[in-house]
Amino acid sequence: QVQLVESGGGLVQAGGSLRLSCSASGRTFSRYAMGWFRQAPGKEREFVAAISWTGSSKTYAGSMKGRFTISRDNAKNTVYLQMNNLKPEDTAVYYCAAGLTFPSTNSRSYDYWGQGTQVTVSS
Repeated sequence: QVQLVESGGGLVQAGGSLRLSCSASGRTFSRYAMGWFRQAPGKEREFVAAISWTGSSKTYAGSMKGRFTISRDNAKNTVYLQMNNLKPEDTAVYYCAAGLTFPSTNSRSYDYWGQGTQVTVSS
């Protein structure tokens, strides 16, 4: 069992930056690939980024590549999402998730989810 708690969301102007964190409970964090997803009002949940168990491999959704960076610190049981040059269309609830499959952009591959953190980007 893995419990995930996101933090770091908030309100930011277009062009600004935020760093999201996702802290995991338990001693098995390093066994899981981690992903970030987001869901905007009225839209389906979409893949943002994923990182392998050791952090050596990463994958991004096309629209986020070059602006977002996923990383993890297994000693701290934490995964991060650094978001730069934010745009109003990045406004969404951001979720972190843990799964045993990498790489996977499919939310069904992830077994554990956090409660989400709101990111709002004003124009």
